[in-house]
Amino acid sequence: MSRLPSSRRREAGMTLIVVLILLVVLTLLALTSLRGTLLEQYMSTSQVDRSLSFQAAEAALREGETLASTKPVVPTAGNPCSNGLCPAPVASATPRWLDSDSNWNSWSREATTTLASVAAQPRFIVEEMAVDAVPGSNCTTSGDVSPDAACTNWESRYRITARSGVATGRAEVILQSNIAVP
Repeated sequence: MSRLPSSRRREAGMTLIVVLILLVVLTLLALTSLRGTLLEQYMSTSQVDRSLSFQAAEAALREGETLASTKPVVPTAGNPCSNGLCPAPVASATPRWLDSDSNWNSWSREATTTLASVAAQPRFIVEEMAVDAVPGSNCTTSGDVSPDAACTNWESRYRITARSGVATGRAEVILQSNIAVP
């Protein structure tokens, strides 16, 4: 029976160790790559969800602006909002759009625009900010600048706040616009 030289016997086990180390390194590279791919998928899903929420809030905002352009009758000061119409906000109070979800849902109006891919329908409120306000540069007083001067162009001002449907773990978007209605 022939025997391997002693140097050859020591090298025989090293090949197995080197291959195992390479296998561990390749496995770690594959796991790192998989983790990066999953992270990218989560990010793109979140971006799509946010985009849909933005579109929903924008649709509700446009609906609120259309309602405000009709100069709707809003509840008097001190009364709560009703069906999406609100009196002027109290300066020291929490802004209505930051209040609890239950209050928001009772005050706001659900947008009638049907959006298929959103978790919940968007809602909006129209807050009356000023009635019979003097427009910035459109008031003609024939040179009379006294407080008794008659302005011929009055306007109402509204703030519209739209919020995408609130669902647990989903993107939420809040949009606002101000509108002056002559």
